[in-house]
Amino acid sequence: MTLEEALSLGRKTLKDAGIAEAALDAWYLLEYVMKIDRSFYYLHYQDEMEEDHLQEYKGLFKKRAERIPLQYITGVQTFMGMEFKVNSYVLIPRQDTEILVETALGLIQPDMRVLDLCTGSGCIIISLMHLAKEITGTGSDISKQALLTAKENARINDVEVEWIRSDIFANITGTYDMIVSNPPYIPTRIIDTLMPEVRDFEPVDALDGKEDGLFFYDKIIQGSGGFLNPGGYLVFEIGHDQGESVSTMMKQAGFEQVRVIRDLSGLNRVVCGRKE
Repeated sequence: MTLEEALSLGRKTLKDAGIAEAALDAWYLLEYVMKIDRSFYYLHYQDEMEEDHLQEYKGLFKKRAERIPLQYITGVQTFMGMEFKVNSYVLIPRQDTEILVETALGLIQPDMRVLDLCTGSGCIIISLMHLAKEITGTGSDISKQALLTAKENARINDVEVEWIRSDIFANITGTYDMIVSNPPYIPTRIIDTLMPEVRDFEPVDALDGKEDGLFFYDKIIQGSGGFLNPGGYLVFEIGHDQGESVSTMMKQAGFEQVRVIRDLSGLNRVVCGRKE
């Protein structure tokens, strides 16, 4: 089977399985197996695939047809121009979360201490430290396996982060100039309605925001007083319909300059405020 025939088979298999971006995912998997780019493909699309490569490719697109996320198959995801390892213990970094990083970068000053709660893959704090340079960063998560993944991502991207296993503030000490977080924010009742890639494969504990999706926002806002320096910032990623609720919670807790930032689709995506 040639490269062209293999790619065509991958596309058809994924399309028949109802994968929304069947053609793109089929290409990414071929690129992953063959270690090629599109330029090479167009020059060699009539070349025969070696049998071991063909069988590997078939195995991978069959996994994707079972709705296993592409990033869990390849083990990597690009975020803020960097590569991060991902697995079933961490959420897959998404472009929406880049809005949180960009908002924080606009507020960060040299020598700030930044705490990332519910760090998961570590993509937020690692990106901030890579791009802001002169800051000190701490990442925290309740999951031991998530922290192991985050540590590996820090090594890959050559940044030094302090990692703490903690249920929100339980094991956190000291104070910070900024706290960032992309906490679980999906209401429990909604999880069963999510697309299979998310519902069946991403870690539920990193998705479930309890009854109304606001549980962890409340916990972080109320607990941040003892860990955020005066004038320090609290920056959250939120669900598209949570801007008013989270900003109201922050204002009621005494935060000033509270604002909601929209993503590239025009949906509410980040809430930030400053401790008085």
